Amino acid sequence: QAQLVESGGGLVQPGGSLRLSCAAPANIFSIYAMAWYRQAPGKQRELVADITRGGSTNYRDSVKGRFTISRDNAKNTLYLQMNSLKPEDTAVYYCHAAGRVIYWGQGTQVTVSS
Repeated sequence: QAQLVESGGGLVQPGGSLRLSCAAPANIFSIYAMAWYRQAPGKQRELVADITRGGSTNYRDSVKGRFTISRDNAKNTLYLQMNSLKPEDTAVYYCHAAGRVIYWGQGTQVTVSS
């Protein structure tokens, strides 16, 4: 089955919060850089945030100050805490692992609407 499994998406009102999770096999999580991407209808997939094995993070400008990417090495899990959500954040969010090869999760839908 899928190497990466996302969860935590859903429907929220503008200004609300969600936390996305991505479970990964230990042999991938321990050595791979991890990231969250998203893809809105009719648009290309875009990088939201990434985190290195050492914990360094990077965010696209539109989510800075609102989103936080983190990783729990003991649980082999990647997180994306999303606060102050806006309608333009609506997209399918994908977990991504980059190392020897590339892995993608199946995606989880985030919808921000009144």
